[in-house]
Amino acid sequence: MAWRYSGNQLKRWRTKASVSREELAAASNYSPDTIKAMEQGVRMLTPRVLDVADDMCGAEGMLSSAKDYLQREKFPARLQEYVEREKEAVSRWSYDATYIPGLLQTKDYTRTLIENRYPPLDEETVEERIIGRMERQAILTERKPPVALRFAIYEAALRSPLVDAEQLSRLLEVSRLRNVVIQVLPFVRAIPAALLGPMVLLETRDHERFAYAEGQLGGLLSADPDLVSRTAERLSMIRAEALSPAESSRFIEEMVDRRE
Repeated sequence: MAWRYSGNQLKRWRTKASVSREELAAASNYSPDTIKAMEQGVRMLTPRVLDVADDMCGAEGMLSSAKDYLQREKFPARLQEYVEREKEAVSRWSYDATYIPGLLQTKDYTRTLIENRYPPLDEETVEERIIGRMERQAILTERKPPVALRFAIYEAALRSPLVDAEQLSRLLEVSRLRNVVIQVLPFVRAIPAALLGPMVLLETRDHERFAYAEGQLGGLLSADPDLVSRTAERLSMIRAEALSPAESSRFIEEMVDRRE
């Protein structure tokens, strides 16, 4: 909404001052199509465009002041509501089938995933998304009282060629925290529920429970009791088949030894 409002104001000031889109584009080193996208709220206005437009349109700081209210989103739209709920969580229980959970990722692993998204993201968005994911990891150690965190991870995620020894060591490091439990589900113990994809169960301070599932076409966050109950049941089934925390640590340690 802030992008759309600021873009609309830019267009109004530009039109009032009889400054063409092409003139503004040339002065700010952007293409006319990019300026158009900014005016429509499709792209975020940059500080350079705002400052150049402010000067060309005689806005006396009215356009430049928008820089204080425009921020690039650190999370995709499908994830934003979930992240807000995660901040309120007192417990979080998840299962991941193909990727290392975001809260346990190293920066290099995160960068590899985000830089190779399709359609591709621009460099500014890539950096903001990486920062956002790293900031989420504060939930591991910086919340008081600590958040109870339980992760179940399918063996396929650990054996991905994207996972290096540093990432595996990071899992071992986090598993030593008192509020964190990490369990590995080996191939030989896979059950149908484990092949349906990732899922998360959150509980807030007010004892509200939310289920979240993400796929290629988007994510679904729901407080519907039926969906929450089914998610809890599936997570329980997976946890029952997974290795114990101690066995999981040994499993990961052996993988690290083979990588070194």
